[in-house]
Amino acid sequence: MDERFETFTVLINQISRSIRRIKAEQMESINLKGPHVSCLYYLSKNGPLTAAELCDRCEEDKAAVSRSLDYLEQNGYLQIPEGKRYRRPLVLTQKGSAAGAEVSRRIDSIVALASCDVLEEDRLAMYRALSIISKNLEKIYQNKEKQL
Repeated sequence: MDERFETFTVLINQISRSIRRIKAEQMESINLKGPHVSCLYYLSKNGPLTAAELCDRCEEDKAAVSRSLDYLEQNGYLQIPEGKRYRRPLVLTQKGSAAGAEVSRRIDSIVALASCDVLEEDRLAMYRALSIISKNLEKIYQNKEKQL
């Protein structure tokens, strides 16, 4: 059982670290930072979204998304309607749309390279298993008052 825990946590951490490094490297060449990737990606793919919807899609906290949105707005990637930003649809500018398309292109390329030796049925099984594990861990966390 110890080996399963070590293998799982080490692999998840290695994947996460690699993703952060790739994001940082890829975004540096277009003058963006890793945290901006998800905002641009989801706005580019899904059209206008509220900050709340972005938080849900990105699985990021409100403060992290807010910092990214501030940067994207100040640098001309995003138009934010007046009023409470958290509830208003966010719209990419022409610059933001171009950056979002480039981010999506790079993501598609990296995903293809990262999964080139993975069979489709193995990929589907992996996502299915990770989804189950994620839901189970969330249940454990939410029921933390119960003894393990």
